[in-house]
Amino acid sequence: MMMRCIIVDDEPLVRALLEDNAKQVPFLQLVKSCKSALEALEILQNEHIDLMFLDIQMPRLNGLELLKAMHNPPLVIVVTAYEKYAVEGFDLQVADYVLKPLSFERFLKACNRAAELLGKNSGITKDVSSNSEFFVNVEYTLVKVVVADITHIEGLKDYLKIFIASSDKPILTRMSQKSIEAKLPAGRFIRTHKSFLVSVSKITKIKRGFVCVGKIEIPISETFKENVDNILNPH
Repeated sequence: MMMRCIIVDDEPLVRALLEDNAKQVPFLQLVKSCKSALEALEILQNEHIDLMFLDIQMPRLNGLELLKAMHNPPLVIVVTAYEKYAVEGFDLQVADYVLKPLSFERFLKACNRAAELLGKNSGITKDVSSNSEFFVNVEYTLVKVVVADITHIEGLKDYLKIFIASSDKPILTRMSQKSIEAKLPAGRFIRTHKSFLVSVSKITKIKRGFVCVGKIEIPISETFKENVDNILNPH
Protein backbone atom coordinates (compact mmCIF):
# COMPACT_ATOMS: atom_id res chain seq x y z
CA MET A 1 0.00 0.00 0.00
CA MET A 2 1.63 3.24 -1.16
CA MET A 3 1.09 6.36 0.93
CA ARG A 4 1.07 9.66 -0.96
CA CYS A 5 2.75 12.25 1.24
CA ILE A 6 3.79 15.89 1.38
CA ILE A 7 6.39 17.69 3.49
CA VAL A 8 5.59 21.11 4.96
CA ASP A 9 8.50 23.00 6.54
CA ASP A 10 9.97 26.46 6.00
CA GLU A 11 13.55 25.33 6.77
CA PRO A 12 15.37 24.19 3.59
CA LEU A 13 17.78 21.86 5.42
CA VAL A 14 14.95 20.11 7.26
CA ARG A 15 12.97 19.75 4.02
CA ALA A 16 16.00 18.21 2.35
CA LEU A 17 16.48 15.73 5.20
CA LEU A 18 12.81 14.74 5.19
CA GLU A 19 12.83 14.38 1.41
CA ASP A 20 15.84 12.07 1.61
CA ASN A 21 14.24 10.03 4.40
CA ALA A 22 10.95 9.73 2.52
CA LYS A 23 12.73 8.43 -0.59
CA GLN A 24 14.22 5.60 1.49
CA VAL A 25 10.84 4.34 2.74
CA PRO A 26 9.40 1.91 0.15
CA PHE A 27 5.74 2.62 0.87
CA LEU A 28 6.00 6.44 0.67
CA GLN A 29 5.40 8.39 -2.52
CA LEU A 30 6.51 12.00 -2.09
CA VAL A 31 4.11 14.24 -4.00
CA LYS A 32 5.45 17.66 -2.99
CA SER A 33 7.83 19.35 -0.57
CA CYS A 34 6.28 22.65 0.54
CA LYS A 35 7.99 25.64 2.18
CA SER A 36 4.79 27.09 3.66
CA ALA A 37 1.40 26.04 4.99
CA LEU A 38 -0.31 28.10 2.27
CA GLU A 39 1.58 26.21 -0.44
CA ALA A 40 0.56 22.94 1.23
CA LEU A 41 -3.07 24.01 1.40
CA GLU A 42 -3.15 24.44 -2.37
CA ILE A 43 -1.70 20.94 -2.88
CA LEU A 44 -4.15 19.41 -0.40
CA GLN A 45 -7.07 20.98 -2.24
CA ASN A 46 -6.00 19.54 -5.59
CA GLU A 47 -4.31 16.23 -4.80
CA HIS A 48 -5.16 13.10 -2.84
CA ILE A 49 -2.70 13.04 0.06
CA ASP A 50 -2.54 10.25 2.68
CA LEU A 51 0.14 11.67 4.97
CA MET A 52 1.59 15.09 5.80
CA PHE A 53 4.89 15.75 7.58
CA LEU A 54 4.13 19.08 9.23
CA ASP A 55 6.26 21.69 10.96
CA ILE A 56 4.49 23.97 13.43
CA GLN A 57 6.34 27.29 13.59
CA MET A 58 6.07 28.79 10.12
CA PRO A 59 5.35 32.37 8.97
CA ARG A 60 1.84 33.65 8.17
CA LEU A 61 0.03 30.35 8.84
CA ASN A 62 1.54 27.87 11.29
CA GLY A 63 1.09 24.11 11.20
CA LEU A 64 -1.57 23.89 13.90
CA GLU A 65 -3.56 26.70 12.27
CA LEU A 66 -3.40 24.78 8.99
CA LEU A 67 -4.73 21.64 10.69
CA LYS A 68 -7.57 23.53 12.36
CA ALA A 69 -8.52 25.15 9.03
CA MET A 70 -8.95 21.79 7.28
CA HIS A 71 -12.25 19.93 7.36
CA ASN A 72 -10.80 16.51 6.54
CA PRO A 73 -7.01 16.54 6.91
CA PRO A 74 -4.81 13.58 5.97
CA LEU A 75 -2.84 11.71 8.59
CA VAL A 76 -0.28 14.06 10.11
CA ILE A 77 3.16 13.49 11.59
CA VAL A 78 4.24 16.66 13.36
CA VAL A 79 7.98 17.36 13.03
CA THR A 80 9.01 20.22 15.30
CA ALA A 81 11.77 21.49 17.58
CA TYR A 82 9.26 22.34 20.31
CA GLU A 83 7.72 19.99 22.88
CA LYS A 84 5.24 22.62 24.08
CA TYR A 85 2.80 21.95 21.23
CA ALA A 86 2.49 18.23 21.99
CA VAL A 87 -0.81 18.42 23.90
CA GLU A 88 -2.48 20.53 21.22
CA GLY A 89 -1.07 18.26 18.53
CA PHE A 90 -2.51 15.12 20.12
CA ASP A 91 -5.81 16.92 20.70
CA LEU A 92 -5.90 17.33 16.91
CA GLN A 93 -5.33 13.54 16.67
CA VAL A 94 -2.00 13.60 14.86
CA ALA A 95 -0.52 10.19 14.06
CA ASP A 96 2.80 11.02 15.74
CA TYR A 97 4.76 13.91 17.22
CA VAL A 98 8.47 13.87 16.39
CA LEU A 99 11.07 16.26 17.79
CA LYS A 100 13.91 17.73 15.72
CA PRO A 101 16.62 16.72 15.13
CA LEU A 102 15.16 13.35 14.15
CA SER A 103 16.97 10.15 13.29
CA PHE A 104 15.97 7.99 10.34
CA GLU A 105 14.99 5.25 12.80
CA ARG A 106 12.50 7.60 14.52
CA PHE A 107 11.25 8.81 11.13
CA LEU A 108 10.62 5.23 9.99
CA LYS A 109 8.83 4.37 13.24
CA ALA A 110 6.47 7.32 12.73
CA CYS A 111 5.84 6.24 9.12
CA ASN A 112 5.04 2.67 10.22
CA ARG A 113 2.58 3.99 12.79
CA ALA A 114 0.88 6.12 10.14
CA ALA A 115 0.69 3.11 7.79
CA GLU A 116 -0.98 1.08 10.55
CA LEU A 117 -3.56 3.81 11.12
CA LEU A 118 -4.22 4.21 7.41
CA GLY A 119 -4.65 0.43 7.08
CA LYS A 120 -7.25 0.38 9.87
CA ASN A 121 -9.13 3.35 8.43
CA SER A 122 -9.18 1.65 5.03
CA GLY A 123 -10.37 -1.64 6.43
CA ILE A 124 -7.03 -3.29 5.64
CA THR A 125 -5.99 -5.72 8.33
CA LYS A 126 -2.46 -6.69 9.21
CA ASP A 127 -0.74 -8.54 12.02
CA VAL A 128 0.46 -6.28 14.79
CA SER A 129 3.35 -7.41 16.95
CA SER A 130 2.50 -8.23 20.56
CA ASN A 131 5.11 -5.71 21.67
CA SER A 132 3.77 -2.84 19.55
CA GLU A 133 3.82 0.53 21.26
CA PHE A 134 2.74 4.13 20.99
CA PHE A 135 3.30 7.43 22.80
CA VAL A 136 0.85 9.53 24.81
CA ASN A 137 1.26 12.98 26.30
CA VAL A 138 1.48 13.17 30.09
CA GLU A 139 2.02 16.66 31.49
CA TYR A 140 3.99 17.86 28.44
CA THR A 141 6.06 14.68 28.30
CA LEU A 142 5.67 11.92 25.73
CA VAL A 143 5.36 8.57 27.51
CA LYS A 144 5.69 5.21 25.75
CA VAL A 145 2.87 2.71 26.26
CA VAL A 146 3.48 -0.94 25.35
CA VAL A 147 0.23 -2.44 24.07
CA ALA A 148 0.92 -5.88 25.59
CA ASP A 149 1.24 -4.23 29.02
CA ILE A 150 -2.22 -2.60 28.98
CA THR A 151 -4.87 -4.29 31.15
CA HIS A 152 -7.72 -1.85 30.63
CA ILE A 153 -8.51 1.78 29.80
CA GLU A 154 -11.03 4.02 31.52
CA GLY A 155 -12.49 7.14 29.91
CA LEU A 156 -12.97 10.25 32.07
CA LYS A 157 -14.51 13.07 30.02
CA ASP A 158 -11.51 14.56 28.15
CA TYR A 159 -8.98 12.23 29.76
CA LEU A 160 -8.08 8.55 29.76
CA LYS A 161 -6.63 6.35 32.48
CA ILE A 162 -4.45 3.66 30.90
CA PHE A 163 -3.90 0.84 33.40
CA ILE A 164 -0.79 -1.25 32.84
CA ALA A 165 0.34 -4.53 34.37
CA SER A 166 3.83 -3.26 35.17
CA SER A 167 2.69 -0.40 37.42
CA ASP A 168 0.14 0.19 40.18
CA LYS A 169 -0.33 3.74 38.93
CA PRO A 170 -2.31 4.33 35.71
CA ILE A 171 -1.12 6.66 32.97
CA LEU A 172 -3.36 9.74 32.82
CA THR A 173 -3.47 11.41 29.42
CA ARG A 174 -5.68 13.95 27.70
CA MET A 175 -6.95 11.94 24.75
CA SER A 176 -10.24 10.81 23.24
CA GLN A 177 -11.43 7.21 23.29
CA LYS A 178 -11.63 7.31 19.50
CA SER A 179 -7.93 8.25 19.32
CA ILE A 180 -6.79 5.46 21.64
CA GLU A 181 -8.87 2.87 19.76
CA ALA A 182 -7.07 3.86 16.54
CA LYS A 183 -3.75 3.00 18.19
CA LEU A 184 -4.84 -0.43 19.49
CA PRO A 185 -4.56 -3.62 17.42
CA ALA A 186 -7.90 -4.95 16.20
CA GLY A 187 -9.33 -7.90 18.10
CA ARG A 188 -7.09 -7.50 21.14
CA PHE A 189 -9.39 -5.18 23.13
CA ILE A 190 -13.13 -5.10 23.71
CA ARG A 191 -15.42 -2.36 24.93
CA THR A 192 -17.48 -3.57 27.90
CA HIS A 193 -18.95 -0.18 28.74
CA LYS A 194 -18.93 3.29 27.17
CA SER A 195 -16.14 4.21 29.61
CA PHE A 196 -14.07 1.01 29.52
CA LEU A 197 -11.84 -0.84 27.04
CA VAL A 198 -10.39 -4.14 28.27
CA SER A 199 -7.53 -6.30 26.99
CA VAL A 200 -9.06 -9.68 26.15
CA SER A 201 -5.91 -11.54 27.18
CA LYS A 202 -5.94 -9.91 30.64
CA ILE A 203 -9.51 -11.00 31.52
CA THR A 204 -9.37 -13.61 34.30
CA LYS A 205 -13.10 -14.01 35.05
CA ILE A 206 -16.44 -13.10 33.54
CA LYS A 207 -19.41 -12.89 35.88
CA ARG A 208 -22.82 -11.30 35.91
CA GLY A 209 -22.41 -7.62 35.13
CA PHE A 210 -18.60 -7.60 35.26
CA VAL A 211 -15.37 -8.81 33.70
CA CYS A 212 -12.46 -9.24 36.06
CA VAL A 213 -8.82 -8.37 35.50
CA GLY A 214 -7.30 -10.01 38.55
CA LYS A 215 -9.12 -8.44 41.49
CA ILE A 216 -10.39 -5.48 39.48
CA GLU A 217 -14.08 -5.62 38.43
CA ILE A 218 -14.95 -3.76 35.24
CA PRO A 219 -18.64 -3.19 34.47
CA ILE A 220 -20.47 -4.66 31.48
CA SER A 221 -23.25 -2.44 30.18
CA GLU A 222 -26.23 -3.81 28.29
CA THR A 223 -25.12 -1.93 25.16
CA PHE A 224 -21.79 -3.78 24.99
CA LYS A 225 -22.85 -7.15 26.46
CA GLU A 226 -22.59 -8.74 23.00
CA ASN A 227 -18.85 -7.97 22.91
CA VAL A 228 -18.35 -10.08 26.03
CA ASP A 229 -20.67 -12.83 24.76
CA ASN A 230 -18.47 -13.09 21.65
CA ILE A 231 -15.51 -14.04 23.86
CA LEU A 232 -17.51 -16.93 25.33
CA ASN A 233 -19.04 -17.96 22.03
CA PRO A 234 -16.69 -16.89 19.21
CA HIS A 235 -18.14 -17.12 15.69
